[in-house]
Amino acid sequence: MSLFTSSSFLLVFHVIPLLAVLLLFFTHPNVLRSSTSSSSSWTVTWNFPSSSSSISRAFYSWVEVQPANGLSNETIDIVASHHEVATAHQQPPPPFSSALTPAPTPTPAPSPTVTKLDGEEESTEDRNISSSSTTGRASVANKTVLTRLQKIERSLLKARSSIREAAAAAGDNYQQLIIRNSSSISSSKGTTLLIDADDDPDYIPRGPIYRNSKAFHRSYLEMEKLLKIYVYEEGELPIFHNGPCKSIYSSEGTFIHEMEMNQVFRTTDPNEALLYFLPFSVSMMVSYLYDAADRQNLNGIKVSVTDYINLIANKYPFWNRSLGADHFMLSCHDWGPRTSSFVPNLYHKSIRVLCNANTSEGFNPSKDASLPEINILTGETPSIGGSSPSTRTVLGFFAGHLHGYIRYLLLQQWKNKDRDLQVYEELPRGLSYQTMMKKSKFCLCPSGYEVASPRIVEAIYAECVPVLISDGYVPPFSDVLKWKSFSVMVKVKDIPNIKNILMGISQRQYLRLHRRLKQVQRHFVVNSPPKRYDVFHMILHSVWLRRLNIRIDDLDP
Repeated sequence: MSLFTSSSFLLVFHVIPLLAVLLLFFTHPNVLRSSTSSSSSWTVTWNFPSSSSSISRAFYSWVEVQPANGLSNETIDIVASHHEVATAHQQPPPPFSSALTPAPTPTPAPSPTVTKLDGEEESTEDRNISSSSTTGRASVANKTVLTRLQKIERSLLKARSSIREAAAAAGDNYQQLIIRNSSSISSSKGTTLLIDADDDPDYIPRGPIYRNSKAFHRSYLEMEKLLKIYVYEEGELPIFHNGPCKSIYSSEGTFIHEMEMNQVFRTTDPNEALLYFLPFSVSMMVSYLYDAADRQNLNGIKVSVTDYINLIANKYPFWNRSLGADHFMLSCHDWGPRTSSFVPNLYHKSIRVLCNANTSEGFNPSKDASLPEINILTGETPSIGGSSPSTRTVLGFFAGHLHGYIRYLLLQQWKNKDRDLQVYEELPRGLSYQTMMKKSKFCLCPSGYEVASPRIVEAIYAECVPVLISDGYVPPFSDVLKWKSFSVMVKVKDIPNIKNILMGISQRQYLRLHRRLKQVQRHFVVNSPPKRYDVFHMILHSVWLRRLNIRIDDLDP
């Protein structure tokens, strides 16, 4: 009897619990793991982390030679280097913080799941589960339900794969790929437009002005299909939802205006947006909040930007979800970078579209985009075109006041000293600035106090090959355009040798530069309303690329 009692005791209190634990381990391994892991990935559904999100960011360059077959489906070889970006930018940077990256979690035992992709309808049970949270994912009865954000990330994953495939394709293979992957582009009127390589209503990128024309074409079509931007409605005129459209800062005002009016890429539903636009104008802040009598006091601008970010962060979940990584600001004022520095996450994590794209002052080509500086004094795009190459009698031309150290060196070396290289601080009476640009082969575009100059776009309009004289400047759209194919890059230290550099360009090389310059004009033209591949859409594409290269992971249930 005592033996029976002892055996029963052993069976009840030792063997059965052990068997139960083993059974639980093999059927639901994550239950036991939840006590040893404080974070998880999308695939773990039982244990939930304490952090709200993590961001995976990578920095790539266009695939030009080798195929991209070595990449995982999570990344795509795109985005941004300029002609001389430091080698440090050629590798993916580390995560923003180790605290933002989930610790690796052992892979759970495989179990059959049904993953709903875009376009699939959810059952009533699915909707009840997903409605409890807009940022997590739950699993019930072995059925995985994706949130709206996760569906967005799935669509971006497909876009990356499509672009990578196009980048690696060549010749006839790309023509077949385009036909096979013809994209359905929905217009603002709800109609559907099928675009392929032989039936593009406007333009198909081709030629050496592009880093990879096939990848750019496919990326642009994917942008037209997927990109949705939510413009925050908070903020009042004249600082918000407004900007200068008739000044040297016209790029800022015209984009804000077109973004506010746009019905194709703008969405009124923030939950379906890929990107979030912060519609403040740094130029207007300087005009209304800066006291010129107290030049060091920027407190008014600082308070305005800080309060605005705090407002949207408290009212909406999207800023905190990504720490601002899927938000973008745009500024053509010299103080754009400084204004963004008042909010650390805006400076370090958000996409900053800046005319002042200076790598020595914190511009990061892996997440920031360069904005062309366009001076539109009348509100209308200046005339485009110029004399034929054979009638351009002036080798090089520049006219401008002393404005920064680089111009000082240029004027000191060449002002009124050469008939072939005509450099003026003040144009002589009777000479027209536009006429001189249209009769010159090369137009010198030195940086001023800041790196950007409206002369670059003015030269493109006048079909005068731009000569960029700068250190640390990232030209606009350099993730797509191959600037060396239609412009000349001169380092500041080579200013004394500019004439020899230009004289060393043969007539055949010059004609090639001129021909390509005419081809690239369409990407810098300001249209109202915007047209495909114009400057408005190229700015959007630059921002789209940066969004395409980050992945926002939901971790909370």
